[in-house]
Amino acid sequence: MKYKISAGCDRGLCRRGVGRQDKQLNTYDWLADVPGNAERTDLVEVQFKNTRKGYYHNVNNLDLKKGDIVAVEANPGHDIGVVTLTGELVKLQIKKANLKSTDDIKRIYRLAKPVDMEKYEEAKSREHGTMIQSRQIAKDLGLDMKIGDVEYQGDGNKAIFYYIADERVDFRQLIKVLAEAFHVRIEMKQIGARQEAGRIGGTGPCGRELCCATWMKNFISVSTNAARFQDISLNPQKLAGMCAKLKCCLNYEVDNYMEAGKRLPSKDIVLQTLDADYYLFKTDILAGLVTYSTDKRTAANLEVITVDRAKNIIEMNKQGEKPMSLQEDGRQKGDDKTKDLLEGESITRFDKNKKKKKRKSKADKNAKTEVATEQAGKQDVNVEKQRPAGNNAAKDEQAGESKVKDQASAQMGESVADAKKMRKAQANRRAFKKTKPAGNSQEGGAQTTSDQQGRNEQNPGQQQ
Repeated sequence: MKYKISAGCDRGLCRRGVGRQDKQLNTYDWLADVPGNAERTDLVEVQFKNTRKGYYHNVNNLDLKKGDIVAVEANPGHDIGVVTLTGELVKLQIKKANLKSTDDIKRIYRLAKPVDMEKYEEAKSREHGTMIQSRQIAKDLGLDMKIGDVEYQGDGNKAIFYYIADERVDFRQLIKVLAEAFHVRIEMKQIGARQEAGRIGGTGPCGRELCCATWMKNFISVSTNAARFQDISLNPQKLAGMCAKLKCCLNYEVDNYMEAGKRLPSKDIVLQTLDADYYLFKTDILAGLVTYSTDKRTAANLEVITVDRAKNIIEMNKQGEKPMSLQEDGRQKGDDKTKDLLEGESITRFDKNKKKKKRKSKADKNAKTEVATEQAGKQDVNVEKQRPAGNNAAKDEQAGESKVKDQASAQMGESVADAKKMRKAQANRRAFKKTKPAGNSQEGGAQTTSDQQGRNEQNPGQQQ
């Protein structure tokens, strides 16, 4: 017996078989590698824009695989779609979509030709502009509705307008205006907020793609009771999904929580022991653990026990018995205090020891400078003694020249100081003249002469 090793797309395990597609509501064909799966039925699932799907008969026995672009029957004309599923799983999808009439299942014409694709691309390019213009038309007519999306048929003869409205809308006049504006057949479809989120797509707070965009078709109403059964905080921001409605995933595990919650003891039952009475404080539904507190309102002396142990204590209390404690072996709860590893350590052990610098007084600084100058003078004397006689003569000449320069600079400094004093005296005299009356002019003159004599006596060198 010969065995054939399948690889690549031989088993259908590739893009055309079970690979991820670039559209919403992807279907994993787990029967793709079963021999003869596609020949068992002629039903084919075809997907159009976003989440719209249709089911058709492959009457021409075309060799269709996942990803093929086909032209299918429409009313009127034809439409262009992508094959997403073939074989036995299509029957389950039809059952899930609640298609009871066989008239809803039309037929596939052919694989799409280049001419079909050109018309298809031309029709798709008009969708966005049509949506913007239709929104303005609905606003002008005063209709309380939102047109969320527009989808043209593959041949461009028909357009589907998806809208959202809280109440019933009379859009008969709107259809007439749209038909005159775009010259196509108009079909209006009302969708909800969840369907709109599925058509747009996105990522949920769990990090995965939205359920309404990947696999969910039938939407069941969600209430806050589902959150209460699962002990979830009733925070609207956390419970709401991308559609601003309650998350559909709240219904996924609510049945398991309701079944497990039946085994829990009632909140009104008080467990009586020899040391204290305990009230129900918290429950872990799936783990089967309950937490009791000695205070009815606050967390005090918390004890965690299993549901079976709580039921045993309830039976004992009904018979008039009280256990030593809530624990099964009757032992008291120990003080499970965590050990502090740094109990004997200082909190400043990593701080750097900064040495405080003593501030030195001015007297100490002056004494040090005097000592330094004395030492420098002694060193100069020693150097002079060591030098020869010729060097001493040259040094004397340099010292004489430096003395002359020092005297000249001193005289210049004195003259500058005297000039400043003269300016200050003149300014004082002007101010005095302004304040004194005219009768005292002689006294002022005498005073100025005396001031002049005093300055002459102080600076005899300047007069010369």
